[in-house]
Amino acid sequence: MATGGCLCGAVRFVCEGELGPAGYCHCEDCRRCTGSAFNLSVRCPRDGFRLEQGELGGFNKTGASGQPLTRHFCRACGSPIYTSSPRHADAIYLKAGVFDDPAVAVPAFEAWTRSRAPWSVIPAGIAHYEQGRT
Repeated sequence: MATGGCLCGAVRFVCEGELGPAGYCHCEDCRRCTGSAFNLSVRCPRDGFRLEQGELGGFNKTGASGQPLTRHFCRACGSPIYTSSPRHADAIYLKAGVFDDPAVAVPAFEAWTRSRAPWSVIPAGIAHYEQGRT
């Protein structure tokens, strides 16, 4: 069982069952909806997902694959929670950052690499900080 929620705490969820592989997606839509270089999501059985509190909004769009997608988000703070598609009716794809335990997301693949932002690779020798950069 995995738990998680949004930035403001209004949305809380439980995902029961076997979590599937996590995958990076570099498509333009995923970059735009996350505001980052890629999306990292974790497959969860649809019948194992339970919204414990809060309200989700949805945004429908046809992806570059030609498949319809719904991006579900917290109505209070706008945090993306998961993506669903009729093509994969038995699963939802939870955003990796919404889990209480980040270790549940174990990346196994990346997709739409032809759309990868050229700056998305993090150089090994770059400075890093355990906390803020002040």
